[in-house]
Amino acid sequence: MTNAGIAGYLLEAGLLKRARRSGWFIAGVRDPETIADHSWRAALTGMIIAGLEGADPARTAMLCVLHDTPETRIGDIPKVGHHYLNAATPKTVVADQTADIPDRVADTIRDAIDEFEAGETREAICAKDADKLECLIQAVEYRHQGVTTIQRWIDNSLAVLTTDSARDIAAEILKANPLAWEQTRSTSDGE
Repeated sequence: MTNAGIAGYLLEAGLLKRARRSGWFIAGVRDPETIADHSWRAALTGMIIAGLEGADPARTAMLCVLHDTPETRIGDIPKVGHHYLNAATPKTVVADQTADIPDRVADTIRDAIDEFEAGETREAICAKDADKLECLIQAVEYRHQGVTTIQRWIDNSLAVLTTDSARDIAAEILKANPLAWEQTRSTSDGE
Protein backbone atom coordinates (compact mmCIF):
# COMPACT_ATOMS: atom_id res chain seq x y z
CA MET A 1 0.00 0.00 0.00
CA THR A 2 2.12 2.78 -1.36
CA ASN A 3 2.05 5.75 -3.62
CA ALA A 4 2.79 3.29 -6.41
CA GLY A 5 -0.64 1.77 -5.74
CA ILE A 6 -2.23 5.21 -5.96
CA ALA A 7 -0.35 5.86 -9.20
CA GLY A 8 -1.66 2.59 -10.61
CA TYR A 9 -5.23 3.46 -9.62
CA LEU A 10 -5.01 6.90 -11.22
CA LEU A 11 -3.48 5.49 -14.40
CA GLU A 12 -6.22 2.86 -14.57
CA ALA A 13 -8.85 5.58 -14.09
CA GLY A 14 -7.37 7.30 -17.14
CA LEU A 15 -8.85 4.53 -19.26
CA LEU A 16 -12.25 6.13 -18.63
CA LYS A 17 -11.07 9.10 -20.72
CA ARG A 18 -10.68 6.75 -23.72
CA ALA A 19 -13.45 4.19 -23.17
CA ARG A 20 -16.69 5.01 -25.00
CA ARG A 21 -20.17 4.62 -23.57
CA SER A 22 -21.32 1.58 -25.50
CA GLY A 23 -25.08 2.04 -25.40
CA TRP A 24 -24.81 4.98 -27.77
CA PHE A 25 -23.43 2.69 -30.48
CA ILE A 26 -26.77 0.83 -30.38
CA ALA A 27 -28.52 4.16 -30.99
CA GLY A 28 -26.33 4.78 -34.02
CA VAL A 29 -24.02 7.40 -32.53
CA ARG A 30 -20.74 7.13 -34.46
CA ASP A 31 -18.46 8.83 -31.94
CA PRO A 32 -20.09 8.58 -28.51
CA GLU A 33 -18.98 10.30 -25.35
CA THR A 34 -16.42 8.65 -23.10
CA ILE A 35 -17.21 7.28 -19.68
CA ALA A 36 -15.20 10.15 -18.17
CA ASP A 37 -17.21 12.68 -20.20
CA HIS A 38 -20.37 11.20 -18.70
CA SER A 39 -18.99 11.09 -15.16
CA TRP A 40 -17.85 14.71 -15.28
CA ARG A 41 -21.23 16.10 -16.29
CA ALA A 42 -22.99 13.67 -13.95
CA ALA A 43 -20.89 15.13 -11.10
CA LEU A 44 -21.83 18.67 -12.08
CA THR A 45 -25.48 17.64 -12.43
CA GLY A 46 -25.38 15.80 -9.10
CA MET A 47 -23.94 18.83 -7.34
CA ILE A 48 -26.84 20.93 -8.64
CA ILE A 49 -29.54 18.37 -7.82
CA ALA A 50 -28.10 17.87 -4.32
CA GLY A 51 -28.11 21.62 -3.71
CA LEU A 52 -31.75 21.82 -4.74
CA GLU A 53 -32.74 18.74 -2.72
CA GLY A 54 -30.93 19.70 0.50
CA ALA A 55 -28.28 16.97 0.19
CA ASP A 56 -24.50 17.43 0.37
CA PRO A 57 -23.39 18.64 -3.09
CA ALA A 58 -19.72 17.72 -2.58
CA ARG A 59 -20.52 14.17 -1.46
CA THR A 60 -22.99 13.74 -4.32
CA ALA A 61 -20.42 14.97 -6.85
CA MET A 62 -17.86 12.51 -5.45
CA LEU A 63 -20.32 9.63 -5.82
CA CYS A 64 -20.89 10.66 -9.43
CA VAL A 65 -17.17 10.89 -10.19
CA LEU A 66 -16.51 7.43 -8.75
CA HIS A 67 -19.66 5.52 -9.76
CA ASP A 68 -18.35 4.24 -13.11
CA THR A 69 -14.74 3.53 -12.11
CA PRO A 70 -15.39 -0.24 -12.09
CA GLU A 71 -15.94 0.06 -15.85
CA THR A 72 -12.18 0.16 -16.38
CA ARG A 73 -12.29 -3.59 -15.75
CA ILE A 74 -15.75 -4.70 -16.82
CA GLY A 75 -16.52 -2.14 -19.51
CA ASP A 76 -19.62 -0.06 -20.07
CA ILE A 77 -22.25 -2.74 -20.50
CA PRO A 78 -25.42 -1.49 -22.20
CA LYS A 79 -28.71 -2.22 -20.47
CA VAL A 80 -29.54 -5.06 -22.86
CA GLY A 81 -26.24 -6.78 -21.99
CA HIS A 82 -26.95 -7.07 -18.27
CA HIS A 83 -29.47 -9.82 -18.98
CA TYR A 84 -26.75 -12.06 -20.36
CA LEU A 85 -23.92 -11.47 -17.91
CA ASN A 86 -23.03 -12.61 -14.46
CA ALA A 87 -20.39 -9.91 -14.13
CA ALA A 88 -18.56 -9.09 -10.96
CA THR A 89 -20.28 -6.57 -8.74
CA PRO A 90 -18.94 -3.02 -8.57
CA LYS A 91 -17.95 -3.77 -4.95
CA THR A 92 -15.74 -6.68 -6.07
CA VAL A 93 -14.12 -4.67 -8.84
CA VAL A 94 -13.44 -1.68 -6.58
CA ALA A 95 -11.94 -3.95 -3.92
CA ASP A 96 -9.44 -5.18 -6.52
CA GLN A 97 -8.83 -1.68 -7.90
CA THR A 98 -8.04 -0.27 -4.46
CA ALA A 99 -6.15 -3.25 -3.00
CA ASP A 100 -2.77 -1.52 -3.26
CA ILE A 101 -3.65 1.94 -2.04
CA PRO A 102 -3.64 3.17 1.57
CA ASP A 103 -6.67 2.07 3.57
CA ARG A 104 -7.85 5.60 4.38
CA VAL A 105 -8.07 6.35 0.65
CA ALA A 106 -9.34 2.91 -0.36
CA ASP A 107 -12.07 3.04 2.28
CA THR A 108 -13.27 6.41 0.97
CA ILE A 109 -13.55 5.02 -2.56
CA ARG A 110 -15.12 1.73 -1.48
CA ASP A 111 -17.62 3.44 0.81
CA ALA A 112 -18.63 5.83 -1.98
CA ILE A 113 -19.24 2.98 -4.43
CA ASP A 114 -21.21 1.05 -1.80
CA GLU A 115 -23.28 4.14 -0.99
CA PHE A 116 -24.01 4.82 -4.66
CA GLU A 117 -24.99 1.21 -5.36
CA ALA A 118 -27.25 1.00 -2.28
CA GLY A 119 -29.01 4.21 -3.34
CA GLU A 120 -30.37 4.90 0.13
CA THR A 121 -28.77 8.18 1.26
CA ARG A 122 -30.01 11.53 -0.02
CA GLU A 123 -26.67 11.96 -1.76
CA ALA A 124 -26.87 8.56 -3.48
CA ILE A 125 -30.43 9.25 -4.61
CA CYS A 126 -29.29 12.57 -6.08
CA ALA A 127 -26.24 10.90 -7.67
CA LYS A 128 -28.36 8.19 -9.28
CA ASP A 129 -30.72 10.83 -10.62
CA ALA A 130 -27.72 12.79 -11.92
CA ASP A 131 -26.44 9.67 -13.69
CA LYS A 132 -29.76 9.20 -15.48
CA LEU A 133 -30.37 12.89 -16.09
CA GLU A 134 -26.93 13.19 -17.68
CA CYS A 135 -27.88 10.33 -20.01
CA LEU A 136 -31.06 12.19 -20.93
CA ILE A 137 -29.11 15.41 -21.57
CA GLN A 138 -26.64 13.56 -23.78
CA ALA A 139 -29.49 11.92 -25.69
CA VAL A 140 -31.11 15.31 -26.29
CA GLU A 141 -27.79 16.60 -27.62
CA TYR A 142 -27.42 13.60 -29.92
CA ARG A 143 -30.99 14.10 -31.13
CA HIS A 144 -30.16 17.73 -31.88
CA GLN A 145 -27.16 16.48 -33.90
CA GLY A 146 -29.46 14.34 -36.04
CA VAL A 147 -29.50 10.94 -34.33
CA THR A 148 -33.09 9.85 -34.93
CA THR A 149 -33.14 6.59 -32.94
CA ILE A 150 -32.52 8.17 -29.56
CA GLN A 151 -36.00 8.62 -28.04
CA ARG A 152 -35.85 5.34 -26.10
CA TRP A 153 -32.86 6.64 -24.09
CA ILE A 154 -34.72 9.84 -23.30
CA ASP A 155 -37.87 7.97 -22.24
CA ASN A 156 -35.98 5.38 -20.16
CA SER A 157 -33.96 8.04 -18.36
CA LEU A 158 -37.00 10.19 -17.68
CA ALA A 159 -38.94 7.23 -16.29
CA VAL A 160 -36.42 6.48 -13.52
CA LEU A 161 -35.85 9.99 -12.16
CA THR A 162 -37.00 10.14 -8.55
CA THR A 163 -36.31 13.65 -7.26
CA ASP A 164 -38.52 16.59 -8.08
CA SER A 165 -35.45 18.62 -8.99
CA ALA A 166 -34.20 16.09 -11.54
CA ARG A 167 -37.66 15.78 -13.11
CA ASP A 168 -38.02 19.57 -13.27
CA ILE A 169 -34.58 19.98 -14.86
CA ALA A 170 -35.38 17.19 -17.34
CA ALA A 171 -38.58 18.96 -18.38
CA GLU A 172 -36.57 22.10 -19.15
CA ILE A 173 -33.86 20.14 -20.99
CA LEU A 174 -36.52 18.54 -23.20
CA LYS A 175 -37.75 22.01 -24.23
CA ALA A 176 -34.32 23.59 -24.63
CA ASN A 177 -32.11 24.13 -27.64
CA PRO A 178 -28.73 22.59 -26.70
CA LEU A 179 -26.96 25.61 -28.20
CA ALA A 180 -29.11 28.32 -26.62
CA TRP A 181 -26.38 28.99 -24.06
CA GLU A 182 -24.39 30.74 -26.83
CA GLN A 183 -26.83 33.63 -26.65
CA THR A 184 -26.43 34.05 -22.89
CA ARG A 185 -23.96 36.68 -21.81
CA SER A 186 -23.58 39.41 -19.29
CA THR A 187 -24.74 42.86 -20.29
CA SER A 188 -22.11 44.36 -17.99
CA ASP A 189 -19.51 44.32 -20.78
CA GLY A 190 -20.97 47.52 -22.23
CA GLU A 191 -23.07 45.96 -24.97
